Amino acid sequence: MKYVTITGGVLSGIGKGITAASIGAALQAQGLKIDVLKIDPYLNVDAGTMNPNQHGEVFVTEDGYEADLDLGHYERFLQKNMTHFNNITAGQVYSNVISKERKGEYLGATVQMIPHVTSEIKKRLSELKGDVVIVEIGGTVGDIESEIFLEAIREFSMEKGRENFIFVHVTYIPYLKVTNEFKTKPTQQSIQILRRSGISPDFIVLRGEEKIPKLTVNKVALFGGVGKKAVFGLEDTDNVYSIPKKVHDLGLDKLIMEKLRIRPSKDFSWDYSSSVKDAKVAMIGKYLATDDAYKSVIESVALCGYKKPTMIDSESLESISEEEMDNTLKRYSGIIIPGGFGSRGIEGMIRVIKYAREKDVPLLGLCLGMQLMTIEYVRNVSHLNDANSTEFNPSTPYQIVDIMEEQKRIMKLGGTMRLGAEKIKVFKWSKLYKIYLKENISERHRHRYEVNVNAFENLFRMKEEDPMNRLSVSAMSKFVEAIELPQNKFYMGVQYHPEYASKVSNPHPIFKAFLRESFENARQVV
Repeated sequence: MKYVTITGGVLSGIGKGITAASIGAALQAQGLKIDVLKIDPYLNVDAGTMNPNQHGEVFVTEDGYEADLDLGHYERFLQKNMTHFNNITAGQVYSNVISKERKGEYLGATVQMIPHVTSEIKKRLSELKGDVVIVEIGGTVGDIESEIFLEAIREFSMEKGRENFIFVHVTYIPYLKVTNEFKTKPTQQSIQILRRSGISPDFIVLRGEEKIPKLTVNKVALFGGVGKKAVFGLEDTDNVYSIPKKVHDLGLDKLIMEKLRIRPSKDFSWDYSSSVKDAKVAMIGKYLATDDAYKSVIESVALCGYKKPTMIDSESLESISEEEMDNTLKRYSGIIIPGGFGSRGIEGMIRVIKYAREKDVPLLGLCLGMQLMTIEYVRNVSHLNDANSTEFNPSTPYQIVDIMEEQKRIMKLGGTMRLGAEKIKVFKWSKLYKIYLKENISERHRHRYEVNVNAFENLFRMKEEDPMNRLSVSAMSKFVEAIELPQNKFYMGVQYHPEYASKVSNPHPIFKAFLRESFENARQVV
């Protein structure tokens, strides 16, 4: 077994996940089998209860695990599905150790960070399989919470043989415009902190907004204790899916394989969408503190070869006039309503949905988006004016969206939603069937509420022979999985999350269909 460990310095969020995924993709593109482990030092058991504005989106795996968004990077770049085995948190580690202590499994020993906590971490590392395992340690070296994981990986590298380990340190090089210079001191200090943990980097990846000059690279090599050929600049790029090729062109993958004494089984080949057509799409969201809150949706658009959607705050649309609404939205040829929780900004989204339905603007609703499309239709077309979800108004007289029956008995939040992939039946008479071209599909879910179709069945078109003037239910499982209006260009909402399934080689067909219709939409763009 060979291991490549990614650590980060100076700042969090500098691109360790993209670097890890790109190195893995470059090695995989040459015939090597890659496995991945993301280590998150936070005490949460998983990412499920985290605020997207603070930590970014929650990525859901096929097996229903709520993970850090880096698992989404791994899936998209490596073009394979991740599971709960590909992520470990400090919360999981400590919970397991305490559980074993309570059961007496330590046979009376005093339970300590070393060896008991480190042994628990090493146990998870040893369960991974592949020619090369990519291990990304979240956070920044120097953080108190990550120290035990650095110690565990140091111990593990000695047990498995240092010759089987590569340490890649990803660090940030700030550029000071005032003095027109790149500053290496923060990187020098982060490497010193890493060395105090007993780890010396084999390679250093420099991140920055500007092109990092050779003089800076050489200075980092000198103070970082590595050769000049072991320092690589990976500056910001318009298309992150070009980075595996850059990793290969710079020779980082070759040096890793040489140091680990492994050989590629085929020539490097990496295909990705490099086109950037503008479909003029707006995404009406409520978590706008960071793009990471809707990362998989944004990347699904990029993987189809289109520019990033324009983000619009749904709260800002709640009190504006109809004229202002038209002026805001008429420049867009397609609209996405993404998932979310809570009542904030909901009425703004519903106003946008009404606008898109009446103006025949291509509209894609995801999870919450589908539920709001249903509420808007029932309010404004079926004239049940007070229709709502019990999530937003528990006393609504028309509970068109209600909490799922099995959720009513659940008394805690973490890991209790409907999660992961489930089978769905697509109706052959629907527009959705023309996208999938098959009746039986499987998609990932993350929700507690469902469209209450049984109580309002007369408002929906459930069969091909039902009246066309109803909102069509185009897919079902035990619950309503998709709705559409066949008379509109593209008006489709899905209860599941197709964005989680997009890969570099295979963006989700719903996004392809929506963006194609948006791109071809002939509306006047301001």
